[in-house]
Amino acid sequence: MTNTALDTYNLDISHSEIGFKIKHLGLSTVKGAFTVAEAALEMDGNDLNTLSASATIDVNSINTKNEDRDHHLKSGDFFDVATYSSMTFKSTGVSDLNGNAFKLHGELTIRDTTKSIILDVEYLGTATDPWGGQRVAFEAEGTFNRKDFGLTWNQVLEAGGLLVAEDVKLTLDIQAVKA
Repeated sequence: MTNTALDTYNLDISHSEIGFKIKHLGLSTVKGAFTVAEAALEMDGNDLNTLSASATIDVNSINTKNEDRDHHLKSGDFFDVATYSSMTFKSTGVSDLNGNAFKLHGELTIRDTTKSIILDVEYLGTATDPWGGQRVAFEAEGTFNRKDFGLTWNQVLEAGGLLVAEDVKLTLDIQAVKA
């Protein structure tokens, strides 16, 4: 059996978005993003079965376009950035490959808790940028329960229900450049 070298791609955060969505008041959706992150992808050419990914996200870079809300999310009620400055993701495998769509299995760590997560991913392809860099792009989505990671703060509404939903939807638009 011949070992082939894997191509390594590093996240281009200026052309990527690590976003999330969560229901507020049971009605509307609040969106946010993390603007500082490092990530590496490895794969053998275009063989998506060989894809592996790892990322470290600076939780202090959270941006929901509301300074008060961002401050609250950074507090001990949620991410506790004074103690846990980053969250991480490490893939563990690929499954259900169908054309350019597949599931990426991995371990997500928020605060001091690690849980398995599955992302639905679409491979968007590769391109050469004007400076000769080889780029690769993916879109991905996944959902997790924030309470599983110790993000339990909430308020009960007067009419019942909760101020902040428990399920968080991740939305990833990833572009990376070959190392």
